[in-house]
Amino acid sequence: MVFKRLLGSLGVGGPTVDTVLDPGAARPGGNLSGRVHLQGGEADFDIDHITLELVARVEAEHDGGEREGVVAFERFTVGGGFRLAKGQDHTVPFSVMLPWETPITELYGQPLGIILGVRTELAVSGAKDKGDLDQLTVAPLPAQEAVLEALGQLGFGFRSADLEYGRIGGTHQQLPFYQELELTPSPQYAHQVNEIEVTFLAGPGGVDVVLEADKRGGFRSAGHDALSLHTIGHHDVRDWNTEVDGWISQLVERRASYGGQSGGHAGYGHDGYHGHDSHHGPHHEEPRRSGPGMGTVVAAGAAGLAVGVVGGMVAAEVVDEVGDFFEGDDED
Repeated sequence: MVFKRLLGSLGVGGPTVDTVLDPGAARPGGNLSGRVHLQGGEADFDIDHITLELVARVEAEHDGGEREGVVAFERFTVGGGFRLAKGQDHTVPFSVMLPWETPITELYGQPLGIILGVRTELAVSGAKDKGDLDQLTVAPLPAQEAVLEALGQLGFGFRSADLEYGRIGGTHQQLPFYQELELTPSPQYAHQVNEIEVTFLAGPGGVDVVLEADKRGGFRSAGHDALSLHTIGHHDVRDWNTEVDGWISQLVERRASYGGQSGGHAGYGHDGYHGHDSHHGPHHEEPRRSGPGMGTVVAAGAAGLAVGVVGGMVAAEVVDEVGDFFEGDDED
């Protein structure tokens, strides 16, 4: 999705900017490439810098409830220091590395409802203008996909996905928010839990997989029943169905053992965690770590998650939300 806008802060006759991302989905920790096209205005202009800003629509919990906002989570300067002559066309190619924790927005080509964008900022003759906003599509890493694929084959279904402002204690989280994939339980566990949530925190050395069962009361309440954390390598080869089913079984058993207690923290033992390290966002119980190197990836394939994602109502709502975000964006 490309928007070409007159740079408002420069007035009529200023240059225009049009950023075009290369086709295909990017991946966390991978390259994002494309071109920034500039068209000169009615006079010469000095281009001080061209900056790309990654933005996301994020939910934040607070005392009054929940609200949504746009969070910028990375910036790249990709050009500048030249004069754009009157009426001149100029193209600046770029290739930048996405943060490892960049959320995934699609699974097997189906949108998940996560909205990311690339905003182009042009500093021209001392004035700045956010002149272009483009939709960013991110596919899962192989390890993330493997875990999701196993969950799908085990009978879990996709319910929704969102970005939550805050930090998960006991992890090496870098971004100020994290992604939650909410799944309906498989028939095997349907009588024990209402929902399983999956969060991936990727890094150069692997992926942390945080699993949560039935976050019924919010981060600050006793309804927060059980969490666990498993660290997997990017290129691990495992029997993922057996591995992931073991994770879920342990999580559900721990929830059953301690879910009746009012404190919510008692079920994690000495290696449990104690909350999101966020001054503004909610607190998230610290996950319980598994042994070394569990996992790699593949997400909701032939039977479970992908089917849920493709469900018409979800897909239609996603399209509407994406359109509203990009068309309605204003340059604050």
